[in-house]
This record gives sequence, structure tokens and C-alpha cells, in this order.
Amino acid sequence: MSAAREALAWTAEILITLMIAFTLVYFIGLRTSVVGQSMAETLENGDEILVDRFIYKVTNPKPNDIIVFLPNGNEKSHYYVKRVIAVPGDRVSIEDGVVYVNGKAFQDEAETAAIEEAGLAAEEITLGSDEFFVLGDNRNNSEDSRYANIGNVRKEHIIGKAWFIVSPWGDFGFL
Repeated sequence: MSAAREALAWTAEILITLMIAFTLVYFIGLRTSVVGQSMAETLENGDEILVDRFIYKVTNPKPNDIIVFLPNGNEKSHYYVKRVIAVPGDRVSIEDGVVYVNGKAFQDEAETAAIEEAGLAAEEITLGSDEFFVLGDNRNNSEDSRYANIGNVRKEHIIGKAWFIVSPWGDFGFL
């Protein structure tokens, strides 16, 4: 009888662990692939990343956060991965290859090249109350907020924060 009890206890523990894991992955986490070279050197095409879908339900993205979003909420698009440069209420412009936020040069956490094409940010942009300005780390090979088809990213279109690289194994770790 004690062997049956022990087997039942093990089964119950395994089921509880599986339910917790399923809940965490389904409701809080997401695994996605990086598409394209727009985030190189930080992230490369095909990198598999984990996304925290919960954090931005209780807080807002901050400058230098790497976010995952659907451009203009387009559910048929792949997920875009970009770095937050400016947050609601900020003023953004790009002059002579340098990004300015509220009149000061933006301090990137990643090394980036001078921007060759300022796009919409050639003129100062003031972000709305739920808008974020994002750029890829590979600034001269990135479709981002400088272009009308992406534009400023609304909070409701943000899926979550990229926080961990799971593949390839050589890059395994936190962002």
C-alpha cells in the first residue's frame, strides 16, 4: 500500500509541476525567433528568445529595454524586436546621425553606428501618452519607428520584454 501511495504522491507532484510550467509559459512567457539583422550585434537572425509578457501589464517599457511587438497591431505580421529609445511624452529627433531625446544625445547600451537615414525623425517627434519610439541596434539596416509603416509603437501592440536568449547555445543567457 505504501508503494501505491508513493507513486500517487509522485504523480500528483509531477502534475502540479506541469500545471505551473504550463501556466508560466502560456500566460507569462513566450518563445519567439528574431527575424532579420536589425538587432545585430545584440541579437542575430534566427536567435530564439524568451519574452516576458507580464511585465508591461504592471509597468511601462523604459529606454534601452528590448521589446517585442506587432507593428500597428498587425496579427498577421511576425514579431518585431527593437530597442526602446523614447517613452511617452518624450521628444525625439535624429540629426547628423545622432539620436536626441529631449534635446540630449541618447545613451545606448549597445554599440551602434551613426544613422544614415533619419526618416520621420529628421523633424522632431513628440510621443503621445501611449507611444514608444524604437530603433534596431543595427541602425542602418532596421525597419523601425523612423518609417511610416512602423511608426511609433503603441503600448497595446507591445507583446513583452525580450529577456533571455535560448538558442544558439553560444549566446545562451540574459539580454
